[in-house]
Amino acid sequence: MKILVVGGGGREHAIIRALKQSPQCTEIWCAPGNGGISYDAHCKAISATDVDAMVAFAKEEAFDYVVVAQDDPLALGMVDALAAVGIPAFGPDKAAARIEASKVFSKNLMQKYGIPTADYAVFDDPAKVIEYVESKNKYPVVIKADGLALGKGVLICQNHEDVVAGVKEIMLDKKFGASGNHVVVEEFLTGPEVSVLSFCDGKTVKPMVSSMDHKRALDGDQGLNTGGMGTVAPNPYYTQEVADRCMKEIFLPTVAAMQAEGCPFKGCLYFGLMLTPDGPKVIEYNCRFGDPETQVVLPLLESDLLTVMQATTNGTLAETEVKFRDGAAACVILASGGYPLSYEKGKEITGLTEGQLPDCAGVTVYHAGTALKDGVLVTSGGRVLGVTATADTLAEALKSAYAASENIHFDKLHKRSDIGARALAAMQ
Repeated sequence: MKILVVGGGGREHAIIRALKQSPQCTEIWCAPGNGGISYDAHCKAISATDVDAMVAFAKEEAFDYVVVAQDDPLALGMVDALAAVGIPAFGPDKAAARIEASKVFSKNLMQKYGIPTADYAVFDDPAKVIEYVESKNKYPVVIKADGLALGKGVLICQNHEDVVAGVKEIMLDKKFGASGNHVVVEEFLTGPEVSVLSFCDGKTVKPMVSSMDHKRALDGDQGLNTGGMGTVAPNPYYTQEVADRCMKEIFLPTVAAMQAEGCPFKGCLYFGLMLTPDGPKVIEYNCRFGDPETQVVLPLLESDLLTVMQATTNGTLAETEVKFRDGAAACVILASGGYPLSYEKGKEITGLTEGQLPDCAGVTVYHAGTALKDGVLVTSGGRVLGVTATADTLAEALKSAYAASENIHFDKLHKRSDIGARALAAMQ
């Protein structure tokens, strides 16, 4: 099979590396891809959001299957457009992608079908937001842009001043464009966070191994929110008891709700959960693989990824085995100094051979923001590389990932030194 993966970050690189292990996969492309991905796939410089150009390219190259890995093209209906020209794809159609593309849609869905989540209210008038929060007088409070915002449209406001500034940023200054036309104001939940990615075919849901993301830029969960500075899997807080409860109260009801609404979900449905004192609750849904969660989840997958993906498209997931190996995985993100604010690009990356560390067994380097410039690998994004190690225990995986990361260098490299520390403490 000739396969196209749409996107160009660390998540797409992890998907490509897993797909390449399938005996069915004979040729693999990525659009737009990046410098490091080009060692593993043919890259084509088409923007992931250019639906027409991507579909024309898929048709011209006669791809057998397309994996739409990024949220924007899913929300724009790329899967629908590919289906219209007879090309099967992994990912939800435009109607089902609303579960991520509109916070208002997902919150209303949960309320209607009794799926546990934070109390909320929806607004399109900035003054009404401030009025509502003042009437509640309960801090912290969460304000979310309705639409897609690169994972950054969620503000945790500690006081009235934060609320005013947040409303200005999202609704008045339109930092996230039309995504801020509506906002969701939510109660602030507490407890350990868990990410659970799951395969869905519209009827059946098969969860993957759980993971724990580290969103803050600095050690000790300090600093600004980022797209994720590292991940570990499995998440020690996600016990079998919690998993059983989530399946019954959240996963199955969500898939049934989407079916009842006439937009069955096919692809990867990501559950962002908070294990509150009142039980697990949904913080957010994503309509695709998480980044950097994918970089620890897929290395533990024993089943053939392409077979499982096709089962979600064909509606045969119930009969398809989804198996993960025992053990653990850890991913440490190497970022550009200054990320998530301004940072420099074009810094030469040293220590890698064809994008990898050949002398580090059990370690894979996933490329998120790299480019090839005159044959030299350079930085081209905020998150540059994800160094992932698998091992029998989480402690070993972390030790291995950090040791491997010491072999990679570029000017102003920034990484957290405490990825997985909370998970290890929870296991004591």
